Amino acid sequence: MDNSLLEILACPICKGELLFDASNQELICRFDRVAYPIIDDIPVMLATRARHVSDEEL
Repeated sequence: MDNSLLEILACPICKGELLFDASNQELICRFDRVAYPIIDDIPVMLATRARHVSDEEL
């Protein structure tokens, strides 16, 4: 994930900061506790495609 892209992306739900999880290829919003998948190097920033993140994953 390109750091310059990560700097301009925001959570579509709360507009907050996203963290890149390289091992799972996801962008994580800690506030909303959701993870957005990255498919073929493209972040899928749809709330309907996000998965809920457990406390252990944060």
